[in-house]
Amino acid sequence: MPKHKIAPSLLAADFTRLGEEIAMVNRSEADWLHLDVMDGRFVPNITFGMFIVEAVRRLCTKPLDVHLMIVEPERYVEAFRKAGADVITVHYEACPHLHRAVHQIKETGAMAGVALNPHTPVVVLENLLEDLDLVCLMSVNPGFGGQKFIYQTLPKVRQLRQMLTVANSPALLEVDGGIGLQNAEVLLRAGADVLVAGSSVFGAQNPEATLAALKALNETWL
Repeated sequence: MPKHKIAPSLLAADFTRLGEEIAMVNRSEADWLHLDVMDGRFVPNITFGMFIVEAVRRLCTKPLDVHLMIVEPERYVEAFRKAGADVITVHYEACPHLHRAVHQIKETGAMAGVALNPHTPVVVLENLLEDLDLVCLMSVNPGFGGQKFIYQTLPKVRQLRQMLTVANSPALLEVDGGIGLQNAEVLLRAGADVLVAGSSVFGAQNPEATLAALKALNETWL
């Protein structure tokens, strides 16, 4: 069976049919449901907060992968965990005390993740890899869905995979942004463990079939 995880991003869903969209994810071969929380400060867009996460938790049978694209995420970690987050990811660029933030997440019982913007080198996490449950490489500039994949992300995936192996880190390697069937397999072969896919899933004629196809891809690392 494939070991990689597929996490459709709720940001690309039809919010007038949110219950139906979540029901589709529940039926599908998706592993997680990815939720992008944006505050209009760390990124230029505003999406939703813990009340939507709480509502989604009541409907969704899959783990919730909550990505905090916000300033001062430490203030809200406990609230998002209480709302139902299973994975909580904060941005390296938003956390001057990243080690403290990571362990704050872990203390809630959630998986702790750190996200890196496209311009941020992966080496900044070298001394923290053993403490992480997930590293999210942004393959678009955070803030909006539907962007084109930044192909300079691919060598970063390979580099981070090597770093995780050397550090004997259990962290999953997640890639987020502009991902679909056109580039998913090459990312898996470069070392990705989790693929976040938004528009390519929810904008597809048959989202369930698209999720099944993403799940079935070859993941043998090169």
